Amino acid sequence: AMGSQQQNGNGRTPESDELEAAPAPASAPEASTKPYAGSNPSLSRVEEGEYDEAAIRVLGFPDAIRKRPGMYVGGTNENGLHHCAYEAVDNSVDEAMAGYCRHIKVNLYKDGSISVEDDGRGIPVAEHPEKKVSTLELVLTELHAGGKFGDTKGYKVSGGLHGVGIKCANALSEWFHIRVWRDGGVWEQTYDRGVRRGPVERTGDAQRKGTRVQFKPDPQIFPGLEFKYEILSKRFREMAFLNPGLRLTVTDERVDKTEIFDYPGGLITFVEHINAGREPIHKDVISAHAEEAAIVVDVA
Repeated sequence: AMGSQQQNGNGRTPESDELEAAPAPASAPEASTKPYAGSNPSLSRVEEGEYDEAAIRVLGFPDAIRKRPGMYVGGTNENGLHHCAYEAVDNSVDEAMAGYCRHIKVNLYKDGSISVEDDGRGIPVAEHPEKKVSTLELVLTELHAGGKFGDTKGYKVSGGLHGVGIKCANALSEWFHIRVWRDGGVWEQTYDRGVRRGPVERTGDAQRKGTRVQFKPDPQIFPGLEFKYEILSKRFREMAFLNPGLRLTVTDERVDKTEIFDYPGGLITFVEHINAGREPIHKDVISAHAEEAAIVVDVA
């Protein structure tokens, strides 16, 4: 390409002369020393607010959950609403997985509330050795307080949100009531939008053990407040399939309907359930079970 250019007597091309003659670009304007005020130039940095130690806020319970429910239950839509119910039931299922719970009752009420009751060990109610408050209250209000972190003797395996779940139901409910049967007594406490009405109280004597929670979702958080029976029953049926020996009773008092999910066959029964109405290749379900160290595997 260079061979095709015309050169003048001093070996320079017309293009190079033209470039050399071009005026030098104007110097860049000096950086403005005025404070940036976003899209509104009339605002000053002082008017926008100072960013100092006073601007740092620490959110505790229940504000941390109420201001950002999506971080804990996935949102304020239908999924988030039902997730609160899942977390309450997951606590009871954890008791079943630990070998202490055999029956879970879920009730849907006409006032829009839901209750979950189990016959497990009951949440501890005595004073916590470090926090010096009832352990029951600690479990309901202290984020990440629980017995599911692997370094305690509470649970070897568990589901849920590991010390967060039931607190979400508490913080995101218009009211939340808990009753525990443990240590020969009945213990109760009530909350309004995550704020306790009073301390944990012993309200009677009892020989049984277990935990019952009842709560009503808060209209300030959830636009839709109706628990869908179909959504909950599908989830709880699957839980019963995965935990043979656990009976899960779901009652909808709004329409006078009750179902009992109890599948001693576990995954084998689940495969039979999904094969209903079909022509399976094998008449008998193929299954296997194995245990090694702390790992248990079931396949069907």
